[in-house]
Amino acid sequence: MPAHGTKWLEIARQQVKKACDMLGLEGVAYERLKEPEKTLEVAIPVRMDDGSVKVFTGWRSQHSTALGPAKGGIRFHPATGADEIKALAMWMTFKSSVMGLPFGGAKGGIRCNPKEMSQRELENLTRGYVRAVADLLGPLKDIPAPEMYTNAQVMAWIMDEYSSLRGEVTPPVVTGKPVELGGIPARDTATARGTVLCAREAAKVLGIELKGASYAVSGFGNAGFNTAYYMGELGSKMVACNDTGGAAYNPDGLNPAAVLAWKRERGTVRGFPGSTDVPEGEFFALPVDIIIPAALEGSITEEIAPNVKAKLVVEAANGPTVPGADSVLERKGVMVVPDILASAGGVTASYFEWVQNLQGSSWTEDELERKLEKIMVECFSAVFRMHCDMKVSMREAAFLVGVKRVTDAMRLRGWLS
Repeated sequence: MPAHGTKWLEIARQQVKKACDMLGLEGVAYERLKEPEKTLEVAIPVRMDDGSVKVFTGWRSQHSTALGPAKGGIRFHPATGADEIKALAMWMTFKSSVMGLPFGGAKGGIRCNPKEMSQRELENLTRGYVRAVADLLGPLKDIPAPEMYTNAQVMAWIMDEYSSLRGEVTPPVVTGKPVELGGIPARDTATARGTVLCAREAAKVLGIELKGASYAVSGFGNAGFNTAYYMGELGSKMVACNDTGGAAYNPDGLNPAAVLAWKRERGTVRGFPGSTDVPEGEFFALPVDIIIPAALEGSITEEIAPNVKAKLVVEAANGPTVPGADSVLERKGVMVVPDILASAGGVTASYFEWVQNLQGSSWTEDELERKLEKIMVECFSAVFRMHCDMKVSMREAAFLVGVKRVTDAMRLRGWLS
């Protein structure tokens, strides 16, 4: 566990260091960015349904507040740890920066297995976590959101517990809430919409006709399914998907909604009627036009990358491609639209929700979708221009854009002197 998180923290630091060096920034810039501003580790005692008390470990890490209040999700996962949370917080800083949002980066997590817990236990765990980290949170300090294995209900508990502690109803302390509590209608699907908009823009510059193009989705949770659904709306064909239980592959195409129904019934996409399984190491070698990694970090490794046949990889997950694999894909001429751009639809929609909560206003779903499309297209164009001008990969270009904006803010605030 610790080694896993440490690996991702080192990767994040390497990405930032490379951008700092390419931008010719003073050494203090990287020194300020390689460590989070704050990380809090907490113990959360929870009375379980059987009457026993179990103590869970949780974290909240604020990487940077140079551009604004810290922003980032909370994950419930049995394999999470301090270094992983720090790495994810760092990526959130540059994800918000690339999108031009007035947010810094944060991330939270609790080491637990939500699949083995009841709703009552999850509620008690969530409320205990909020009590433990409450001093870090606030609408102008740190605004959590849903992430892996958390959802709108968990965000509702967070808002309620924080409001109880403060003695006033505080909707903007968290985003991704139910619509009834100040959430926005498109939040659940915003990450996927952003990913598909990036796929659309990348396909244009690569000359890929999306109508009829084949794609594979790795990870068939919220982001994976919704991305598949919206790719289908553009006329593309899902031929493969996978999850922790296995894969489903049919070169003639798979219906995303039907696969989701099967997964809900059986617990995995594997065995979907008319499909065949694909060994884990061979999934990314399938003959497809586009690959969409939407699962955990490190899905595409140095060993897998040489066998990738797709022309385009669009990262809906955080950190799915390891640096060594990035280099291989670059040499093969495969465009990788990086996570800090391709999966930024969620934080952009969170920004919309936060603004509405602060203002007491509301926008229609159509307005929200138009605003999201405008920002995603503009930010893809900015990164693509950097990619062309500097003759670097799309990932390097995204970090150049993101790091420059953060360090400009740091310099203006007097943090680099």
